[in-house]
Amino acid sequence: MISVMTGVYLHIPFCKRLCHYCDFYSATALGLKTEVLEAMRKELSYLADFVPDRTASTIYIGGGTPSLCSVHEIAGLLDAVHHTWDTSNVVEVTLEANPDDLDLIYLRELRTLGINRLSIGIQSFIDRDLKFMNRRHDAETAIRAVGLAQQAGFDNLSIDLIYGVPGMSTRDWAHNLEVALGLDVQHISAYHLSIEDGTFFGRMQREGRLKPVDERISEEQYALLHDRMAEAGFVHYEISNFARPGYQAVHNSNYWNGAHYVGAGPSAHSFNGTHRRWNLANNRAYLDGFADGRWFETEKLSEIDQYNEFIMTRLRTAAGFRAEELVARFGILKLRKFIRAAASLIEQGLLIREVVLGRESDWTEVGRKESLRSEGDTKSKSDIVRLSDDSSSGVCLRLSGDVRAIGNVSGHETGNGGVECRDELCAAVDDKDCRYRIGYEHFLVSDAIIAELFDAG
Repeated sequence: MISVMTGVYLHIPFCKRLCHYCDFYSATALGLKTEVLEAMRKELSYLADFVPDRTASTIYIGGGTPSLCSVHEIAGLLDAVHHTWDTSNVVEVTLEANPDDLDLIYLRELRTLGINRLSIGIQSFIDRDLKFMNRRHDAETAIRAVGLAQQAGFDNLSIDLIYGVPGMSTRDWAHNLEVALGLDVQHISAYHLSIEDGTFFGRMQREGRLKPVDERISEEQYALLHDRMAEAGFVHYEISNFARPGYQAVHNSNYWNGAHYVGAGPSAHSFNGTHRRWNLANNRAYLDGFADGRWFETEKLSEIDQYNEFIMTRLRTAAGFRAEELVARFGILKLRKFIRAAASLIEQGLLIREVVLGRESDWTEVGRKESLRSEGDTKSKSDIVRLSDDSSSGVCLRLSGDVRAIGNVSGHETGNGGVECRDELCAAVDDKDCRYRIGYEHFLVSDAIIAELFDAG
């Protein structure tokens, strides 16, 4: 079910310097900052009419570099949100920050504004790589910033890291993970470096001065990331995001779950389920357009657009999506079309099909090697088990009651006392009781998997 509550995003389009990899809109000239922030405050009142409900669930201040703003400037933006939206149910207020912008006084003042989550852009704890990426801080400053945030009372901290960086060895990446886990933060976002057109790295690549890392190294570093995070008790809940239980990013999760959101500021996007709008990605153009009502563009999403977006966002997450949700949104014929498109991916083990019976709220992932226990063994209500040691079948059950009621379903015993799934069992289950997801071992190539599932019309 899509939440009608709205996430509010505020894009601060200013940086002291541009990182060599970043393709988000930002400007290093700060002369227009006061005017842009004022326009953003006004824009929030216009955005209230774009979504069906003025109840906000989250506020996210991103960029750019929001920590370039003074406490007074941030307070002005938050006041505009509170004035326009019902924020009584807001559960998360996040601010992105650069390590070298943070001191104890500033951090404590941010807390007084109601900011309860800080996302610190660290990227690496190796100075050589920070210089290569054109980051402003060094490793020592990054570590100190996390400590200051904790001293200021922040108990919901996220840090960003980047792997797959040319020149970064897997040993270097292991060092980054070791340092990050030693900081006792609640959330880690770890992204593989993407070389984008329009960035400094993109130009270097065109000129033959930069090559992406070898695919083998990417896979090695990704596997290390997943394993170290799991060992440390982090939940791998989205392609690039890991959280201690209870600390998943609410604002970003709402994006992936199809919730409505509004975005104020140059290049910011808004979505209400059927329409998307995006602001001009230039500070001067944004201001000039705001003066005459032409600071954004809008598109109406066709049903195919909405369906493809549903597939794309849901399959980014570890939970994937329940087939009954797809049917509720797009109808049974669309589910059947999806099943046909998914068949080959399931056969190759790239997409997992699970039978989910019981309460959705209790769903959790189990290890890929678990299997349904044979007759005589029982599992409690709401357990999930993998029916096959062969991950290519990718079929799981949520068990309600006694497993012995299912133990005699057509199948054969495996060496460890389990029952391997047969097609008869899958066929006996209503398609709407299935969940589809991409296993973590294939997250690195998820874009290619998802593209195979799009409806081309």
